[in-house]
Amino acid sequence: MNLIDTSNGTHETVSDLGEHQLIEWLHSRIPSPPPWVKVELGDDAAVVEPKRNSSTVLTVDALIEGIHFDFSFIKPIDVGFKSLAASLSDLAAMGATPRVTLLSLALPPKLPLRVFKDMVNGFLEAAKQHSIQLVGGNLSRSPGPLVVDVTALGAVGRRRILTRRGAKPGDELFVSGTIGSAATGLKILKAEPSILQNNSSCPSAIERFCRPTPRVRLGELVGKNRAASACIDLSDGLADAVHQLASANDVGMKINSKAIPIDPDVVRWCQEHGSNALEVALQGGEDYELLFVVPKKSRRNFLALKRLIREVSLTSIGVVTSEIEVLLEHNGRTSLLPPGFVHF
Repeated sequence: MNLIDTSNGTHETVSDLGEHQLIEWLHSRIPSPPPWVKVELGDDAAVVEPKRNSSTVLTVDALIEGIHFDFSFIKPIDVGFKSLAASLSDLAAMGATPRVTLLSLALPPKLPLRVFKDMVNGFLEAAKQHSIQLVGGNLSRSPGPLVVDVTALGAVGRRRILTRRGAKPGDELFVSGTIGSAATGLKILKAEPSILQNNSSCPSAIERFCRPTPRVRLGELVGKNRAASACIDLSDGLADAVHQLASANDVGMKINSKAIPIDPDVVRWCQEHGSNALEVALQGGEDYELLFVVPKKSRRNFLALKRLIREVSLTSIGVVTSEIEVLLEHNGRTSLLPPGFVHF
């Protein structure tokens, strides 16, 4: 059987073909590597040539079926796309330019071949969008759930690295894009797994959940221009990110609830379905936006970047304080900011 034919493999499983033919098909899908990739997919390990005077940034993320995704409400091609987007968001939060990625899949033997192919195609679609090269990985058998494990490497100038440390009292907090859309999309899909995006009352939320846009270009520009003193991505929600920044810097933070940018369609959907849009925005994850700490001296430089990334909004939502408390101002009252999502 020739795995590289154009059939969609509707009735085939990954175990029908075996590891080597799966790798052969995967290899056929990957574009030719750039010259700085010295040894690519097919050897025991990849070899890349770092950029001169730059640091290498490494990140790893895993998506586990039944924990992070369920094929009853998300397509395999979107799982593949999201798996890389999550790692790209980590690189963006460090100000890094994506370079290479590794993909490791733990596959149940009866996994349909079309699911495997769709996941890989979604992954490669995200890779193409963000100019990152797949150079290796691993395939193994899983007796339980499907596991998608992604490692990504990026490059950043040594003095352009963004980290979570660097916040000082008086600094301003800015967030990119809108918050709460992905969590709302998940709510919609869980309530109506068979819903078509075009028939949804909030298609933008479903799109944000299924096809998140990591803010790679924004992270690169902010790091390159040294326009922020700290940064974190919002994979686990805004509240969690604020708490983590405060903890990393031994400072407090005060968030203005009215300033938090929530998509009007999300607000409307939440009102119609008995959900609290603010709670969703604070505690829902997977938006993959960026939260920046911006010193007063850098504010003008930071906001000037809007001219270069007009498709992404930048909103001031709070300040860094000297009191070691993380607070939320809402309807004229101040209270402790609730915790965000936690894995355990």
